[in-house]
Amino acid sequence: MSALRPVITIAALGTVLLLSGCAATGSDVGDIAGAGTPWPETTTFDYQLGGPYELGPGVGIVARDRTAPPAPDAYTICYVNAFQTQPGEAGSWPSSVLLTDDEGDLVHDPDWPDEVLLDTSTPDRRAAIVAVVAPWLRGCADDGFQAVEFDNLDSFTRSAEALSLEDNIDLARMLSDVAHDAGLAVGQKNTAEHAARLRADAGFDFAVTEECAAYEECAAYRDVYGDAVLDIEYTDELPRSFAQMCADADSPTLMILRDRDLHTPDSAEYVFEACPPRG
Repeated sequence: MSALRPVITIAALGTVLLLSGCAATGSDVGDIAGAGTPWPETTTFDYQLGGPYELGPGVGIVARDRTAPPAPDAYTICYVNAFQTQPGEAGSWPSSVLLTDDEGDLVHDPDWPDEVLLDTSTPDRRAAIVAVVAPWLRGCADDGFQAVEFDNLDSFTRSAEALSLEDNIDLARMLSDVAHDAGLAVGQKNTAEHAARLRADAGFDFAVTEECAAYEECAAYRDVYGDAVLDIEYTDELPRSFAQMCADADSPTLMILRDRDLHTPDSAEYVFEACPPRG
């Protein structure tokens, strides 16, 4: 690597947020972490949605699917697909909350065609979505997770204007309230252009981002969340070397490189690399 990065401990993130110019109107990371397991000191994290595996050296934070066990020796974030169905699971949702087009056909995510968008357009439908997701969130807390991330917050951008940012913010706020009541910190997933609004109105505590360095969006998150930003870059869309991205002052302190499908280490396609401390 061409440069070194400062060692930022997660225990300090709450302080960083309080000292930053963008104070949240919702709960901050320090407050929420204090309700459960404290944020650990760490120099990196891992993103294990493809399946859980043993943590590597220095990994103090890890994200895993809600169906996986939390890591016993790390601050574990519970992944929940809260705005779309998981592949193959559309049939387990009430039909009333599955978004349909004018012809009555289900609206799928064009990049993930096995996922159907959830209809967040009315208070009743948002309440029905919460009725499904809330037990998952409480289950994450009961299992020992310390935080949660809600994926596909930006589903409204793929809905042909059937859904709106306001719809999704309303749902995010409802889900954040449930998570906070359960003692979980809540992470914003992507949607950089609305980060300030989402933190203020939906109560997010930190951010989990994908490819913010590749798309030059990291500053938008850091302006709102300080160093409470976890970024995953992917091997198939690197505009420059990962070493150069790590050395960029705009890149988050905690940034890793993963293979797109998030394979486990027993696969030949597995990739994991973390930015070194910047000196």
